[in-house]
Amino acid sequence: MQYYNQDTYIYLDGNFVKATDAGIDLFGQSLHYGYGAFEGLRAYSTHHGTRIFKAEEHFARLQRSCQAIDLPYHWNVPVLIEKSYALLEANNLRSAYIRPLVFSGSNMHLTSAKDAHIMIAAWEWGPYLGQNLLRVCTSEIQRPNPKSFRIEAKVSGQYINAILASSDAIKQGFDEALMLSQDGYIAQASSENLFIEKDFKLYTPPLDHVFPGITRQTVMELCKNLNIEVVEKKLTVQDVHEADSAFLCGTAAEIIGIKEVDGITYREDWEHTIGASVQRKYKKLVLEEENYEVII
Repeated sequence: MQYYNQDTYIYLDGNFVKATDAGIDLFGQSLHYGYGAFEGLRAYSTHHGTRIFKAEEHFARLQRSCQAIDLPYHWNVPVLIEKSYALLEANNLRSAYIRPLVFSGSNMHLTSAKDAHIMIAAWEWGPYLGQNLLRVCTSEIQRPNPKSFRIEAKVSGQYINAILASSDAIKQGFDEALMLSQDGYIAQASSENLFIEKDFKLYTPPLDHVFPGITRQTVMELCKNLNIEVVEKKLTVQDVHEADSAFLCGTAAEIIGIKEVDGITYREDWEHTIGASVQRKYKKLVLEEENYEVII
């Protein structure tokens, strides 16, 4: 897939520049060590115009990610949101995926960065995992230990782990991988959160070993409004195998159902599952066809 061409603009340190002219710092820690933080947002074409879904929450999390790894962050969230909309307009995009990246300057030492830069790119991108039900496998590659890494931060280097798990699953003929925590419980997919359905309830792993996804939180908010019980608990591989249905969620993937895990096919028809109901509500929410109030 081509993410840009000679006419594509990105936002870089306060200016809109051609992506082909941006250049790269070959001595930066972000390139050598993965010392950077990023976000993923989606803009949707709605009846009210182009809308970036939960933009403030995403940029606030970007700031927290930088703070978690001692990467300088000196940008204003409302300004970055404004620039993101301007970037969409500059590239004539009404519906798009948006990728902000904070990266460090030149430094070959293993010390905290003294300066940082921000880039925002946008391109047309359908659901990351497609729209068909997924075939998923349990990966031998584990999620990082939360005592060794700030897993609540969306940090560039952490995703090497995700690339290895996802690539291995695809080589085996699957669409995505489920990763375990170091204590053997299901954590999440390579870059998406997991929900399973069992006996008319949804279950999802607690946040101790998983990334605190904004889409995950949105699903939980939608379920409160739909009077669907969601239980956060540690899930075993057997729990996932014996579930009635399951789905993954994330900004890039949105909400996508799972057909089978480790060769075990879910018997429940997806269209009649809780996940499918939440998927339909989510689509209406991001397209601003329906509103909801967060129930505390």
